[in-house]
Amino acid sequence: MSAIDYLKKAVEYDMNGRKLESLKLYQSGISALLEICKTETNPEKKLHFQRKIDEYMTRAEQIKATITEQRSRGEIIDKIHIIANGTGYGYERIFGKYLNDSVKEISLEEPYLREYYQLINLVRFCELVVLKCRNLKFLNVTTVAIPTGTNQHNDQKAAFQALTNDLKSRNITFSIDFSEQLHDRQIILSNGYIIKIGRGLHYFLPADKFCLGQYNFDFRKCKETNIDIFYCPENKTS
Repeated sequence: MSAIDYLKKAVEYDMNGRKLESLKLYQSGISALLEICKTETNPEKKLHFQRKIDEYMTRAEQIKATITEQRSRGEIIDKIHIIANGTGYGYERIFGKYLNDSVKEISLEEPYLREYYQLINLVRFCELVVLKCRNLKFLNVTTVAIPTGTNQHNDQKAAFQALTNDLKSRNITFSIDFSEQLHDRQIILSNGYIIKIGRGLHYFLPADKFCLGQYNFDFRKCKETNIDIFYCPENKTS
């Protein structure tokens, strides 16, 4: 898309309450507009571009600040303690009741998406949210990047591309951000719920071959962890 296309969509989604996706579009549009501004030789046009860049950057920073502030004001509504080797704690049971048609955007912060089983857990998560959130339009994942030239990097890249293509066919935008400082593990839903899981998506133990739990994770034994569910009405972005 061109800079104009990015920014038009950013404004449209911003006005419709789709803040997470509008922020990504503002950032892409600003980046594209900066490249145009660098090569523009007409002083009047260059000044126009600079003013528009400042305008859109201000709005993007406002959205980012609002999202950050809202996430810190949530009221805890549920605490779940999973004991070591406990069973019956599949994703559906833990946070399925918070996934519904009011969710249009989801932000998943999961540092560890490098091993095969971790990428499979991401796919399982995506399956659940697509099934439960019929109006989902945007899914953003923030994780730690893997050094290039490694098999893990290639596997991660292939997995992300496959998910991008598959979700796009379902009219859902799949976006990836990389952060080397990421430590928190949480799921942020646009209907106001925030699910903080001590071990992120990866609180399951490996299942023995040909035993229950291989595919249905309600049967699978778990690692000990704590899960806190927060709700912030002001955090609604849709």
